[in-house]
Amino acid sequence: MTHEHPAAPEPLAREVEEVADAIDDVVPPDEGAARGVRALTGESFSLADSIGGVRGLVESMAPGLVFVVVFIATGNTLQPALIASVAVALVAVAARLVQRTPITQAFGGFLGVAIGVLWAWKSGEAQNYYAAGLLTNAAYLVAMAVSVLVRWPVVGLVVEALRSGWTDGDKVKAAVAANEAPDAGAASAAPVTPGETPVPREEDGEPAPGAFTTWARRWRGDAALMRRYALATWLWVGMFALRLAVQVPLFMAGEDAVAWLGTARLVMGIPLWALTLWVTWLLVRRPRVADEEPAAPASA
Repeated sequence: MTHEHPAAPEPLAREVEEVADAIDDVVPPDEGAARGVRALTGESFSLADSIGGVRGLVESMAPGLVFVVVFIATGNTLQPALIASVAVALVAVAARLVQRTPITQAFGGFLGVAIGVLWAWKSGEAQNYYAAGLLTNAAYLVAMAVSVLVRWPVVGLVVEALRSGWTDGDKVKAAVAANEAPDAGAASAAPVTPGETPVPREEDGEPAPGAFTTWARRWRGDAALMRRYALATWLWVGMFALRLAVQVPLFMAGEDAVAWLGTARLVMGIPLWALTLWVTWLLVRRPRVADEEPAAPASA
């Protein structure tokens, strides 16, 4: 007898599985805490939780704020501002290590600061401290715009991945082994004997779709849902475009506009990001469903 091994997840499925964790680490510190995307699947929205509380806010904004303040205070001298910015980011990481708390946000912030510092230090131009952030915004803008045009809106991918379990490694492995989407059991209308694994049907001689394909078809086939995900993704495109429209001219103006550029980065960082996240949540949240059926009237 020939034993068939479960097919490996499709390449895109592996990417989706890691989306939420990956974006936690690549966003510049003053662009907002990317882990806030997890708040999009909640029944209620908490801004404080989405940015990691007061501590998360300080860790995200302090390095950029210190850079601007020290740069101005020292008469537009680059080296002290760079050293102060790195020092603040290192203190945030060290404090979390000492307290044995998760360091993802603080360490991600440090990496963002380190890249900006290295770029500015080597070039000798203060505005290059912000170059990496501008490039990151441009990359996100292009990626999100393309995702909508090819009908794979990023917001939909992330939200549906979080809701259905594609970010849970163990759940994904079990689903792939069974050749079904992680939440297929709950969504399937076909009767299933207790203890029996649902088997995808084959129609017209075509092989049954894999786990990721089944999952993707379920939400991408809902026209109303796709419109909301596309609109939400365009909202993020607009946010990145607005940042670039304001900050790129300031960047091109050179050292004389560094203070204004730094201020714009702070104002258009977490505050604008938080507003965009909240509006996105309004667009993609699921309607509330009553927990209980109305009580039947008592018999006379």
